[in-house]
Amino acid sequence: MSKLVISKERMYDVVRAPVITEKATMGSEFRQVTFKVPLDATKSEIKAAVEGIFGVKVTAVNTLIAKGKVKRFRGRPGVRSDVKKAVVTLAEGHSIDVTTGV
Repeated sequence: MSKLVISKERMYDVVRAPVITEKATMGSEFRQVTFKVPLDATKSEIKAAVEGIFGVKVTAVNTLIAKGKVKRFRGRPGVRSDVKKAVVTLAEGHSIDVTTGV
């Protein structure tokens, strides 16, 4: 399989922010890091972006789309935006410290 080549600008567009939750931090035991990504990002783009930005080897990328909830704002119903998350599994010996930033 050929490597996907994307621009530096697209790399930073794909990896928006790390997800810092209790569930996401539990994945660090299994060399997993969770990121928020755009809805149109593909797994191969996410893999190329994480490898390019952080200089690590990615073995797997799992994605999920969390549908936005219906919430009330000032008595009127509104809908939160859908969010796509990517759970990235790193190769043995590689790690990313999301608390320090890039």
